[in-house]
Amino acid sequence: MSTNPSPRANIKDVAREAGVSPTTVSHALNARGQVDAETRARVERAALKLGYRPNRNAQRLRTGEAHMIVLLSSMPFAVAGGPSRLGFLMEVAAVAAAEALDRRLALVLAPPMETGRVPMELLDVDGALVIEPSAGDPNMAYLLRRGLPVVAIGKPAEEAADGAALPPYVDIHSGQTTRLLLEHLHAQGARKVAMILGSAQRNSYVEGRAAYLAFAAGRGQAPLLSLVDEVEGENGGRKAALALLAEHPDIDAFCVPVDAFATGTVAAILESGRRIPDDVMVATRYDGVRARTCVPPLTAVDLHLDEIAQQAIALLFDHLRGDTSRRQVDGPVAQLVPRLSTARRG
Repeated sequence: MSTNPSPRANIKDVAREAGVSPTTVSHALNARGQVDAETRARVERAALKLGYRPNRNAQRLRTGEAHMIVLLSSMPFAVAGGPSRLGFLMEVAAVAAAEALDRRLALVLAPPMETGRVPMELLDVDGALVIEPSAGDPNMAYLLRRGLPVVAIGKPAEEAADGAALPPYVDIHSGQTTRLLLEHLHAQGARKVAMILGSAQRNSYVEGRAAYLAFAAGRGQAPLLSLVDEVEGENGGRKAALALLAEHPDIDAFCVPVDAFATGTVAAILESGRRIPDDVMVATRYDGVRARTCVPPLTAVDLHLDEIAQQAIALLFDHLRGDTSRRQVDGPVAQLVPRLSTARRG
């Protein structure tokens, strides 16, 4: 799917379409000056036809008026909702909102949707933070078509069309984080580690899969990998774990980066009559509500989302001001948070 934006209509295009001067267009669309109702309506119809959206960035920065930016994730509700509503998205949002206000930016939070697609046309925003966009992400594509500044939290999963550069992003080091979890499981005595991942083309999944395959190859283990549609949520993780355990009953650990899949994996292990961590260990990525309240609590990773949110807002602010020199920022190094689900066996 191409995300390369088409040429953006400008104020002169609208003036030509409406048969008025650019000044009249500006006054009509910004409620300034004396413009009669008929002319204003004609200008508005022309702007709508051409897809014109006034670029208020420079004006707002000069006057000190706040921008409106949006924070969104295209992950479906089954993954991003439930207990995680108080987790990843909200943890980023809390810090991002404060950082945004310090820069006179107003933050709008777009909640996770059942389909993962947010009705962006309803939001009059000047820029966006997108959490872990997938390949062909419809929200990202819409934002880029509108020519808006966008910063991704997590590397975008695909190159833009026609060899264009990736949108700017904060790298959350997904491959390194996955290796951290896998090495921990191995150090705790696991010798047959399975992985359950999302099937979407998100960079965190791509890097996580590569890290797992390298880990398995390096230890002479056949890879035991199951890919699950994100819309299946916790039950998808449960079904995948049950299938893997039935086919490979000697599995002694699961690395499950998606926390919804991880809690489903725990349910499957217990349903199969196995004990955690004595028979099978489980580790997940995000140290959020699901990981902490699971029984037993899950070993996870502190991604330092507060620092990541600060970095993302700073990068987006640069691009809103027209400073596009920085395209990538390295996020902080993740830290392991060991819990009972991988406690060393005696």
